[in-house]
Amino acid sequence: MKIKTLKITVVTCLSLLMFNCTKEEKQKEFTVAEYEAAAKHMDRSLYSLVHNQVSGSSFVAENSVLYVTTNKDGKRFVLVNSDSKTKEDAFNHQKLADVLSKELDKEIKANELPIYGVSISDDLKSINFSANREQYIYNLSDNSISKKTSNTKGASRNEHVSPNGKLAAYIDNYNLWVRNLETDKKTQITFDGKEDYGYATNNAGWTKSDGAVLKWSPNSDKIATFQQDARGVGMMYLTSTNVGHPKLEAWKHPLPGDEKIFTIERVIIHLGNKPKTVRLKMKPDFQRGTTTDHIADWDNTLLDAQWNKEGTKFAFVSGSRDHKIAHLQIADANSGQIASIHKEEVDTYYESGVNAENWKVLFDSNEFIWYSEKSNWGHIYLYDLTTKELKNQITSGDWLVKQVKHIDEKNRQIYFSAGGKEEGNPYHNYYYKVNFDGTNLTNLTPSKGTHSVTFSDDYSMLIDTYSTTTTPPVSVLRNGNGEKIMNLETADISELKANNWQEPIEFSVKARDEKTDLYGLMFLPSNYDGSKKYPVLNYIYPGPQSGSIGYYGFRPVWRDFQAVAELGFVVVAVDAMGTPMRSKSFHDAYYGNMGDNGLPDNITAIKQLAQKYKGMDIERVGIWGHSGGGFASTRAVFAYPDFYDVAVSGAGNHDNRNYEADWGEKWQGLLVEGTLEGKTDGTTNYDNQANQLIAKDLKGKLLITHGTMDNNVPPSNTMLVVEALIKANKDFDMILFPNKRHGYGDMTNYMTRKRWDYFVTHLLNAKPAQGFKLK
Repeated sequence: MKIKTLKITVVTCLSLLMFNCTKEEKQKEFTVAEYEAAAKHMDRSLYSLVHNQVSGSSFVAENSVLYVTTNKDGKRFVLVNSDSKTKEDAFNHQKLADVLSKELDKEIKANELPIYGVSISDDLKSINFSANREQYIYNLSDNSISKKTSNTKGASRNEHVSPNGKLAAYIDNYNLWVRNLETDKKTQITFDGKEDYGYATNNAGWTKSDGAVLKWSPNSDKIATFQQDARGVGMMYLTSTNVGHPKLEAWKHPLPGDEKIFTIERVIIHLGNKPKTVRLKMKPDFQRGTTTDHIADWDNTLLDAQWNKEGTKFAFVSGSRDHKIAHLQIADANSGQIASIHKEEVDTYYESGVNAENWKVLFDSNEFIWYSEKSNWGHIYLYDLTTKELKNQITSGDWLVKQVKHIDEKNRQIYFSAGGKEEGNPYHNYYYKVNFDGTNLTNLTPSKGTHSVTFSDDYSMLIDTYSTTTTPPVSVLRNGNGEKIMNLETADISELKANNWQEPIEFSVKARDEKTDLYGLMFLPSNYDGSKKYPVLNYIYPGPQSGSIGYYGFRPVWRDFQAVAELGFVVVAVDAMGTPMRSKSFHDAYYGNMGDNGLPDNITAIKQLAQKYKGMDIERVGIWGHSGGGFASTRAVFAYPDFYDVAVSGAGNHDNRNYEADWGEKWQGLLVEGTLEGKTDGTTNYDNQANQLIAKDLKGKLLITHGTMDNNVPPSNTMLVVEALIKANKDFDMILFPNKRHGYGDMTNYMTRKRWDYFVTHLLNAKPAQGFKLK
């Protein structure tokens, strides 16, 4: 018996050895050519293969539209007459090319005019445009060109120009100054600003700039801003990598649970011969916004702020530290006295729209419009400004208003974008108008798809461009009721298809609750064969402020989804529960438990898709993401190691106690320590999202990465996880990108190539292409 067992063992060993040798011999080794073929699917030049799209459109006079389009022959400027429903060249392209060639002293081709910011006069006799950093006027009658002159000097990016275009406000030594753009005279307008207590300071911890955050009054004689109090706020530190002493980067950066965070003391500054600062008679506000986690727009405009047209009243919304209270107030610009108008308190967090403020005070009619999700859907309501009582709900139903685009106070109509009202994908964006009293709700963009529009000044016409993930953009001209006047352009993707462009597969599956519809995109290899097996790659961005997809219009390139699919994978991206643009309950799905990350929905989506697409091998699943996606992808191999085998993580906020206070406190809640018999037991309500606490559960492969000078998500987030993995004796891989910020900059292509290699090695059991460099 023992001898027989020995023989079987020897034979078995020999068989295994032969099998392993055969397997080793057959191991796939990718060539550089195969990697390059895949990379073509993420080449940005593919965008230029989509012809006949409308861009740079504008309305002229009462019945004309100017737009630019590019066809296979080059760029063309088109003038449309809405009355005759005709379109023609806006001007003689060759004649302009000839005179511009002389002006710029170089050959200009008629189909490659290097001009931008193009507009045409209402009498259709001249063209205004910019070229070579100069502004020009082109006279169509005599074919002459002349430079435009200006008496004002240009403003720098850190200056905030007044509505009349004559003044620019900026920060100098913690105080506000105003520069006259005509004379260059500089005037100091605040005098008590100092370090950590400066005026108009643009620092939210995770983002900061030298620009001044403020809002000019309509007549340019006042400025609404604040004095930011950062005294006692904790610091964040980064050090550079270089030969010699490292450079220290240090700035104020509050964290969840900190006793002291940024507050702002609101002020209104009156200009004139003797500038005067009026402090609003109220307690300091927490630095919070109703649409974002800071209070400055992209151009440094103060958010949640509105002047009346006379500049005598200033409306604003204050937020509580935990974002659960939004308080509309109006200040008297002269006295600083405050009137409380409306306060809404919610269980999780208040938002006033989808990346837009949808509240508005209508001073002339003594009303205000307020946005609320109290019905579980985002809608707008009309209130009386005097009594503060609700007059009527303007919109209603199981769909949401996204952004209020225009309020026509004279005709008492509101124009807005919305999602979920029309049949089909609820993420498709449509535009509507409705009366103040809620009647005559009209869909201005009835064609199926995601829409973007340009309205005429009087809203009597609109250019409507719409598409889906698989149908290219179509642009039409509509009247003010959404009725089509004429077709403008239909995009041509024949050349894109000729370059092996692959359509994404848009899908809908059920969420973890087996009831709620989820939407997403899937990418198959161009040579997909359902009888073969392909590992699955899950791209993830968990939100909560956005999702993995969100936008369901046409794109020639979706990140590198198709590119990596070409290497032999099926790529899946899902907009999971916990992301926006659906119901309030959908968005709130994992409030207070950011460690959820929508992963249960990603898993159930992949399992459902695999039932239909038999080529999906859900025994081999990888996941990747960056920032919040780095947090989620790492979490996946810790919390669900029996489903996810490989993760590639970029710049993850692995424990939001080490990330900016506003972010964590909005989505996770205020930090609360656990107690046991009246004493702190060492736990907190943030433990359920801290990746390092479950790092010991890693089973598969993990590549974790971070930039060493990441001033958005500080690298300490990743180091917490690394420390826990080492202490748990876990094998993992790590790349630190020296001196790189959150996006890795010029090392991004290296990171992408390493991600491809990692999945190829650990999911395909293949060898990556040697010497490949992503261009």
